[in-house]
Amino acid sequence: VQLVESGGGLVQAGGSLRLSCAPSGSIFSINTMGWYRQAPGKQRELVAGITSGGSTNYADSVKGRFTISRDNAKNTVYLQMNSLKPEDTAVYYCNANGRPAPGWGRYDYWGQGTLVTVSS
Repeated sequence: VQLVESGGGLVQAGGSLRLSCAPSGSIFSINTMGWYRQAPGKQRELVAGITSGGSTNYADSVKGRFTISRDNAKNTVYLQMNSLKPEDTAVYYCNANGRPAPGWGRYDYWGQGTLVTVSS
């Protein structure tokens, strides 16, 4: 099972994009879901995370501009990105931590990444 992201693309500074992510197959239960990003020459960093109960956390650089949400019934997570800046340019990766089947241990699932490019 992999996570499948969509919604990336090219946008001008100040614009908006909405990323979506859902698993390609069945996952028994998912606890946390989140979005990471990796810019050229930089390490991957956490952008935003959300628990199954709806608690969220954000990187300081995106607070007030990005909003993470999820649909537990669909195991889908979204990232609404507003007021985009050139420094938000990166490959964005979806992550989910969950159990593949009852009684199994937790596992980290990752998407293949979607490119977001913000032009100045």
